Amino acid sequence: MTNLVSRLGRAVACAALAACAVGCATVTRGTHETWKVVTSPPDASVETSNGFSCHQTPCTFKVERKAEFDVTVSRDGYKTYRGRVVHKEAGGGVAGMAGNVLIGGLIGAGVDAANGSMMDLSPNPMIVDLEKADPAPPTPGPGQPPAS
Repeated sequence: MTNLVSRLGRAVACAALAACAVGCATVTRGTHETWKVVTSPPDASVETSNGFSCHQTPCTFKVERKAEFDVTVSRDGYKTYRGRVVHKEAGGGVAGMAGNVLIGGLIGAGVDAANGSMMDLSPNPMIVDLEKADPAPPTPGPGQPPAS
């Protein structure tokens, strides 16, 4: 009987240690987020400073929640758009951190803070209204003076 109690005690201790080792937000939200780019008009190209790209919007990427990066959106006949994506503390991340304080302790809170699981990317989705590029001035024909 003593052996059974000892085994049960060890199992409970291991479960409690495992609960402390992983943060609540890490478990409930994960460390990556689906980030989307939508353009008007569609079919634009997207490149990010963290190595993601696509050739026809709308585009969806799986990005680390703690990432911050620059975005370039381009399409023939339109001005190039440049923007920035940052991470911000999310409501669900705050709730996960509160769970850490109550259940997981400082280790779980540290895990969540380090891996970004309590963050959200902003803006998400990134909605870009592309502006038409200025038309190129007409080239003068032979014998005509350049436009002034």
